[in-house]
Parts: sequence; C-alpha cells; structure tokens
Amino acid sequence: MPKLRKPQGGKQEKKVIHPYSRKAAQLAREVHKQEKKEKLKTDKALRLSIIGEKLQWFQSHLDPSKIEYTKKEAGELIENYMCRFNAELEQIELQNSIKGRQGRQHGSRETVIKQTIERERQLYEGYGIEIPDIMNRKHLKFFREWDGDLRKLPNIKMKKLSAKDAACSHPEVTDAKAKEDLNEEEEVGPDEHQLIQELK
Repeated sequence: MPKLRKPQGGKQEKKVIHPYSRKAAQLAREVHKQEKKEKLKTDKALRLSIIGEKLQWFQSHLDPSKIEYTKKEAGELIENYMCRFNAELEQIELQNSIKGRQGRQHGSRETVIKQTIERERQLYEGYGIEIPDIMNRKHLKFFREWDGDLRKLPNIKMKKLSAKDAACSHPEVTDAKAKEDLNEEEEVGPDEHQLIQELK
C-alpha cells in the first residue's frame, strides 16, 4: 500500500480543539488572564492620569514666593481646588437657562462634576484629601521642579490633609517639635529623662 504524502513544508494540519476539552479550558484561562492584565493596566493608567491632572493643577497654582506652606494655606489651596469646576458649572447653567431649549444639555457632565465635588468634599471633611506635601521645603522644591512626567509620580511625596488639620492654629513646626519631644519622653524612661534635664 502506498504511503500517504506528507503536506509540503513539514507543517502539520492544525487540530480542531473540542470545546469541552482540557486544552479549550486552558486557552480560555489564558485569554481571561490576558484580559484581566489589560484591564489592570488600563485602570492603573487612568488612576495615574487623574493624579497627574490633580498635581498639575496644584503646581500651576503655587505661589512662587513661598518656600513652604502652612496647613492653613494648604487648606485654602484645597478649597480653591474644589472650586475648579465653578466656571464650567456656570456655563452649563447659562446654556440650560436659555428659553426654548428642550431638556438639559450636558446633563451627564454636570452630574459627574457634582459627584466629584461631593466626593472630594467628603474626603476633605473626613479623614483627609491627598495632596503633594507642600508643607515641607524639600518636598515643595522637588514638586516645583516636576516636569509633569507620570513615571516620576512615585517620587513626589504626598500628604493627607483634612479640614480639621487646616483649621488648627498651631503651625506645622510646633506640632513636629511637640511630637519629637513626646517621642523622646516615650523612648527614655522618667529617671533617664531627669538625668538628661540635669545634664542640660
């Protein structure tokens, strides 16, 4: 009996995979894994771009004459940041107030803006909103020199500031000094602390 001729190029014909086979399940898992990886990458890029926009706003609204900010001044800057959509909301209101218009124009954009403002307000009045650390000279200097590159975001020191923190009348330096003194007292016992005082 004559031998069957092999297909040219030595290539084997692709086998059809049974939909319920282990190979099909393996391929489905790989596809799912790849999709998940892509989604995570997209989510991360979106999160970074949102943070980048926020930092660029703060960078463009910094006072060039200041070498560092107090908590109160940083709080005022946050208040201005939360009012950044006011002009756009006024424009939308103006367009919707024109007579003869049916329905609300830019309704979805208006909803998104209002939700964003509400979320930011809750964060600020709650446990704090994250901003670049402009209360520290070194970190502020680095932040001023930032060129907007999103890959350098991890190098920018961030700090949470709440409305309660901004309302404090004591400057940051005093708080830091008090914390240092408190830590020093905790680290050394009462007898050792007395010895230190005597040495001074």
